[in-house]
Amino acid sequence: MTISSDKELDHLRRIGRICARARDVMGAAAVPGITTAELDLIGRKVLEDAGAVSAPESEYKFPGATCISVNEAVAHGIPGDQVLADGDLVNIDVSASLDGYFSDTGASFVCGAAKPELIKLCDDGKKAMWAGIKVVRDKAPIREIGLKVENFARKGGYTLIRNLASHGIGKSLHEHPHTIPTWDDPKERRTLKKGQVITIEPFLSLGAKWAVDCDDGWTLFSDTGDATVQYEHTLVVTDKGYEIMTLSA
Repeated sequence: MTISSDKELDHLRRIGRICARARDVMGAAAVPGITTAELDLIGRKVLEDAGAVSAPESEYKFPGATCISVNEAVAHGIPGDQVLADGDLVNIDVSASLDGYFSDTGASFVCGAAKPELIKLCDDGKKAMWAGIKVVRDKAPIREIGLKVENFARKGGYTLIRNLASHGIGKSLHEHPHTIPTWDDPKERRTLKKGQVITIEPFLSLGAKWAVDCDDGWTLFSDTGDATVQYEHTLVVTDKGYEIMTLSA
């Protein structure tokens, strides 16, 4: 989507704040002993109380209001009877719509006591996301996003999942520009344009390079089993930079 009015921007700000609230409330509730289904219900309530509709449910018939991925699962985890344990790495991905406008956000958390390497991985996952965000501006080459993220990852000794990309969003969950790489892709020749609505969501890992399918038809696992984190914001491209839609209120 490319916005054409302040009214559209206001709609995106509103649904962005709702998704951010659900993400943060769920993150605070991700403590040892809670099941992923219970955590999902918390997120569902935040969305429904605000009048928002879960995007994975409405768009893809996903069996949950949110995606909750634990440990070696890196994306699209189905909420269920899994009980979170001390030290688990949990990714929460919230996407929803309100009045026909969509937003998407995600964050990774360590449940309870955390190993130092997981604390550092989470901290650096946020930095990797911001490395990509900070190059966003009108007429910026899309390749710059992946270049900045990959340079950060390499310096830290990390790898990046290369088959899960950022994307356009706005009037649907996934739209043009499709497949925005958060790794360096020399074939990438597109440029960003003022008003475009996109996500930035690198998957930073301690060794994995690919997300692989699971038997349940939804959950994606790291190919090596190594810990992987994802942080994601929805943003609008502006003349000189960007405006984040999914910051905490």
